[in-house]
Amino acid sequence: MTARILIVDDVPANTRLLEAKLTAEYYQIATAQDGFEALRLAQAWQPDLILLDIMMPELDGYEACRRLKTDPATQHIPIVMVTALGDATERLRGLEAGADDFLTKPVEYDTLFARTRSLVRLKRMLDELRLRGETARALGLSNEAISVPSVSGARALVVDDWDLGGQAIQDALAREGIIPGRAASEADAMALTAAIPFDLIVLSLSMTTDDPLRLASRLRAADITHDIPLLLIAEPEQRDQIVRGFDLGANDWLLRPLDEMELRARARNQIRRKFYQDRLRADLGSALEMALTDPLTGFYNQRYLLRHLRSLLASGQTNGVAVMMLDVDNFKSINDRYGHAVGDLALKAIADTLRSRTRVFDSIARYGGEEFVVVMPGAGAQDAQSAAERLRSSIERLAFSPEPGITHPLTVSIGVSYGMTPKVTSDYLLQSADHAMYQAKRAGRNRVEIAPPN
Repeated sequence: MTARILIVDDVPANTRLLEAKLTAEYYQIATAQDGFEALRLAQAWQPDLILLDIMMPELDGYEACRRLKTDPATQHIPIVMVTALGDATERLRGLEAGADDFLTKPVEYDTLFARTRSLVRLKRMLDELRLRGETARALGLSNEAISVPSVSGARALVVDDWDLGGQAIQDALAREGIIPGRAASEADAMALTAAIPFDLIVLSLSMTTDDPLRLASRLRAADITHDIPLLLIAEPEQRDQIVRGFDLGANDWLLRPLDEMELRARARNQIRRKFYQDRLRADLGSALEMALTDPLTGFYNQRYLLRHLRSLLASGQTNGVAVMMLDVDNFKSINDRYGHAVGDLALKAIADTLRSRTRVFDSIARYGGEEFVVVMPGAGAQDAQSAAERLRSSIERLAFSPEPGITHPLTVSIGVSYGMTPKVTSDYLLQSADHAMYQAKRAGRNRVEIAPPN
């Protein structure tokens, strides 16, 4: 997996060494010698990862990281700080500035490569969601800005068979406002994650009762836990297991003895990233729903209906399909006399009747201004005709009041078509139902007409 990596270091020898190692792994490399140049390159080049030195003149790594993470154009780019300063205080400063990880010089390249692969995978996935979200916003389907969320009330699962160590992690998370749970085995972890929606999983690589890496693999393979951040807790001698864990999909790591503030900072960052990822997915889902549904009635729109009907016929999952085309009689007179707002209320009343008088597996769409279509998979011609008559009768009985003391009759003309799959096409069903509906109009309205069989 190739990616673009920006190396920021004011020592040319360090830059050349990192560049040589990463180029040998087929990454595309750009370099910057100070924080200001890093800011310019990050905006212009949009790398997939930034390796950022801390000790630089003028603008140090902490401030450069902070500015990158507060700029909407670069805040999504993962940052790994590379430094000779290895104490917990410096790591905490970097994490609070927005860094995704820390690597201490001299760099362990196996760890660097594993961390790079992990962060690039995550960024590519988030980039796809961000791109779709931007498309939705450009179409006017989403416009809310995403703010930095609080982690208070988030749920975390600590998986550790060492009671003392597991309890210490739980206590630290609780002081951050995170609600911790505990699992002492692989079976407990899988059962809890199936029952509770966690926002973080903290997994000890020192477990003796089960293989923690196998558990990591299972968590990443399961749909329900695939996207939950996974924070590994390891002993200093477990570097190989950490690398393997990243290849299996872990998101972060921390070595014992644990520094509580660093644990809390890493947990906070991972949970916030999950919330950001969840929000992107939710926005995309809302945008798709808005693109495929009619805002007035909540029914599917014509675009969705056409695709759904074609897919239904192509699937061969049902022997026959019936289609009803309904048109509100004399609807223009309602708009002309009472206004479009009252016309909308009439459409909503009819839509509510359609929703309550059709089967749960029927699909209803607003096909045009005052036209609706009902797709009835598996319904025979006689079943469809009876259902259409029930709908017509129910709408006729609606007591629609456009103004106090005034009742205005609502009626519909319905055309019904029926066909056997795979012989029939969606165009035939819709056109036949449309022709039958206009026949009902010509025959006096407020009636049902059946299209001749194909």
